[in-house]
Amino acid sequence: MVFGSGRREKDREKFGERIPPNQYVVDDWPVLTYGPTPKVDLDKWRLRLFGEVESEVELTWEQFTSLPVSTTDVDIHCVTGWSRFDNHWEGVAFRDLLSQVQPKPGTKAVMAHSYGGYTTNILLSDLMQDNVMVAYKHDGNPLEIDHGGPARLMVPHLYFWKSAKWLHALQFLPDDKPGFWEVNGYHIRGDPWKEERYSNW
Repeated sequence: MVFGSGRREKDREKFGERIPPNQYVVDDWPVLTYGPTPKVDLDKWRLRLFGEVESEVELTWEQFTSLPVSTTDVDIHCVTGWSRFDNHWEGVAFRDLLSQVQPKPGTKAVMAHSYGGYTTNILLSDLMQDNVMVAYKHDGNPLEIDHGGPARLMVPHLYFWKSAKWLHALQFLPDDKPGFWEVNGYHIRGDPWKEERYSNW
């Protein structure tokens, strides 16, 4: 469903600075996906950490979920215009994942790789924020496959295409470079409050 400027203006008046410019609030959770939805058995699921690191690591589901558990309550904002408030997430903080690898000096960015082939880039400095995680539960339930289960990246301060579904690998990079949607016209960083929706490179 497409909402006009009137809906967006009303939500901006109601929620003030909590909602980024030109967004509207939804109670449901729209499903937006490019390509087919991959289905990965947990016994075959792996999270690979590689690239500009001292030693590559590959975690099984059991190893991943045995890492310290973090929770956070955040709003999420999609580049298509909707925002969803008060999402409760549970997973492994990105900072705790770094206990598994040592990025090499000068590492600036990470490319997230998904089962199914999707990629998106995020600056390492963005991933180091307190509420960034690889999430496997949402609102108290295992993350549904349509929303990226069994595990997805969750970077709430950027547009939600940066929170890659069906996460398979995190590739540490010496320089930032565009992923799938960034190559196809989306902004290299994606800050909702600056409306960084479309390409700047």
